[in-house]
Amino acid sequence: MSKSMKSSIRRGVLLGMAALPAIALWSNTAVANADFPTDVVNTTGLAVTDDTVTVGILHSITGSMAISETGSVQAEKLAIKQINESGGVLGRQVKWIQEDGATDWPNFAEKAKKLIVNDKVAAVMGCWTSASRKAVLPVFEQYNNMLYYPTMYEGLEASRNVVYTGQEATQQILAGIDWIVKEKKPKTFYFVGSDYVWPRTSFKIARKHIENVYGLKIMGEQYYPLGHTQFNSVINKMKLKKPDVIFSIVVGGSNVAFYKQMTGAGVDLTKQTVITISATEDEVRGIGGENIHGTYMFAKYFQSLPNENNQAFIKAFKEMWGDDIVIGDVTNNAYLGPWLWKAAVEKAGSFDIDKIKAVNPGIEMTNAPEGYVRIHETNHHLYSKLRVGRARMDGQFDVVHESGLMEPDPFPEGYQ
Repeated sequence: MSKSMKSSIRRGVLLGMAALPAIALWSNTAVANADFPTDVVNTTGLAVTDDTVTVGILHSITGSMAISETGSVQAEKLAIKQINESGGVLGRQVKWIQEDGATDWPNFAEKAKKLIVNDKVAAVMGCWTSASRKAVLPVFEQYNNMLYYPTMYEGLEASRNVVYTGQEATQQILAGIDWIVKEKKPKTFYFVGSDYVWPRTSFKIARKHIENVYGLKIMGEQYYPLGHTQFNSVINKMKLKKPDVIFSIVVGGSNVAFYKQMTGAGVDLTKQTVITISATEDEVRGIGGENIHGTYMFAKYFQSLPNENNQAFIKAFKEMWGDDIVIGDVTNNAYLGPWLWKAAVEKAGSFDIDKIKAVNPGIEMTNAPEGYVRIHETNHHLYSKLRVGRARMDGQFDVVHESGLMEPDPFPEGYQ
């Protein structure tokens, strides 16, 4: 590789990491595609031409998870639009092909294979639930492509074919429990969640922490199918048992029914402590602030963060998708995906997957909407902060706690 080519790559990497999201700064720093011939930057037959590169977007835009995943699609398309306005990736405009996972895990696997094998996309931004991620993971590993996965999740995974832009359990669940125990000094907990791998594994990890570290009691643990809308029975049980803390990992559209029925049953969430990791601003928009007011959410991002990077991100998001739109944690994480991919491609000077894998460790963004993030040196997760938000009547969150930057540890000793 020539000296001028290396210099152009470095300029591109710095742009991808440092110019987010100051749109007006981008046009003067575009990388010329003439510096990066297609036969050099694409040696494995990906959908890369002299002028364009194609990526995939794979989320549920129908079914019960659409309420949660629509924001991810919007964020990824915004990032791609901004990247193109900045000059693209290695001088190429980014095109996208979108597929609907339709809240069906086998369908996710089928659509992933279609994007990778038939469409030959250079990367995929996608999935939300752990069930969908686990369904597509063998496809990405078999056919060697990159997935940028935006959701907070249970951990216990670290594939080189995935960049995990959401938090794993130690950054969110364990750190959140530490905070709630210190602040509220509870003696008892009650778990209620949707019935699939993320809530079940997350509660398994949480139970070990609550019982083994703090010696506290779990009074009950119940699961319901995705899309379930009848929670009166478990609400009545919780009212009778009176746990100090209710921990909910009810997801998607089921959130709307759960919190509305809690309020309808007379549960005052400003007095009954409820913690969750699955009710971001996206879900609260459907739930209604009046039905979730007082609940504590553990996340790394809230729309209410006052920093300048976030305010610029919100402004661009609303300009593209409407003034009434809201932005939650996973939406923020999804926005990072295309930028991290761009940074890796330009650091590698290539769209080839193995070359991207080699350069992923240590890639950082100094001004992401949430603040500073960096890909871990070995496990492909992001360093990030835990923030605790308390739900307001207007559907936003007041940040009541912020940790320091936390190293990701998807395989915590004693919790596997």
